[in-house]
Amino acid sequence: MILSFYSKSEYSVNRKERVLQKMFMMQSADRIFKRGDILIPKRNLDKWAVVACDQFSSDIPYWEDVEKIAGEYPSAFKLIIPEAYLGFADIGKETVRINKTMDYYLNAGVFSELKDSFVYTERSLCSGKVRKGLLGLLDLEAYDWREGSDTPVRATEGTIESRLPARVSIRKNAPLEIPHIIVFINDIPGDIISDDDSYETVYDIELMKNGGSVRGKRVEGDKAKELEEKIAALYTEKGQIVFAIGDGNHSLAAAKAHWEEKKKSLGDDRAKEDPARYALVELENIHDPGVVFEPIHRVIFNTDASAFVKEFEKYCLGLQGRNYIVTAASGKDKLELTVPSLSYGALIENCESFCRDYALSRGGRIDYIHGDPEALEFASVPGNAGLILPGMEKEELFSSAAAFGPFPKKSFSVGLGADKRYYLESRKLK
Repeated sequence: MILSFYSKSEYSVNRKERVLQKMFMMQSADRIFKRGDILIPKRNLDKWAVVACDQFSSDIPYWEDVEKIAGEYPSAFKLIIPEAYLGFADIGKETVRINKTMDYYLNAGVFSELKDSFVYTERSLCSGKVRKGLLGLLDLEAYDWREGSDTPVRATEGTIESRLPARVSIRKNAPLEIPHIIVFINDIPGDIISDDDSYETVYDIELMKNGGSVRGKRVEGDKAKELEEKIAALYTEKGQIVFAIGDGNHSLAAAKAHWEEKKKSLGDDRAKEDPARYALVELENIHDPGVVFEPIHRVIFNTDASAFVKEFEKYCLGLQGRNYIVTAASGKDKLELTVPSLSYGALIENCESFCRDYALSRGGRIDYIHGDPEALEFASVPGNAGLILPGMEKEELFSSAAAFGPFPKKSFSVGLGADKRYYLESRKLK
């Protein structure tokens, strides 16, 4: 297996040795994760910050409420297309509107710019847990989403390539990027992404719609350089996963696809520092107590649900592997089943395959729902049906991705819907 696990003391000794080796396989100018010029809105951040566009995808009232809260204020809501609207929005017109709004915000002085900096974040969740992060630039040259990749930055979920062209088109013409991408590192001691009294607080706000709160601090100068060196020292051998994508997989893949196309027209010198080579992401330690993996459930809407539970029970009889507990629900019918699967990824693939085949034969639309109560509520509606999945042990992410490749799409979520990253910081792409 590519990834090795050490005890805390062994890991600390090994890391010190690696730092003394002056960042094996990388030079300072070629670091995979580095500082950048980050934009922060100057005021009314409580109106600006909204949750990632792929959340609450079957809850239009949620997004209507967000629109009311944002009102006439500058807001990230006006720079996104919520997935809940994709069935009836004119994507072409919305993209033009978004790009014009980005230009307007840039010219109207909406942002302050933190030059050559990281932003250290502390997200206080409604559960009381705190999730720490570090916002910076990820080098797309070190990333490949395809199966069989041995790059240091790797996808952990399958990428649906048909979803990329529209996203690439949006990024190609956008003057800004506003990220919700989360990338994990495997920092067992947990001392890389941590607070420091010298960091300057640049925002501290309550988030709308039960999102908790978030505080951001600027990291610059020698402190930022020290962080770059610690992160670079995690890379010790070719083929190792150092950065695992935790959220925003398709957004990062679109950024990569756009960069691969753009760099064809650039010389080597220009390509090194072109803004499109990098993506603004939040780095998190997978061992952070505030990082909680939640399952993403499958619900079929508007189907003939009469045989759903019995057919799933029958489907599970032919499976093998370790046991996972899955609840099949349809209207008033609910049955907890033991589902054998070779791995958590195989469990997701089995459940996805069953739902896909069922929808094909009996009609309906599959959606991916966060939260056990929410999924059960949707599945209990007559004409709907769903599978309520167990959570994944987060320690399985790096080892399973190294051994088996990316998980199937929509395998896990970093927290529930309201816990997802809110759009707040941004960066110029031109």
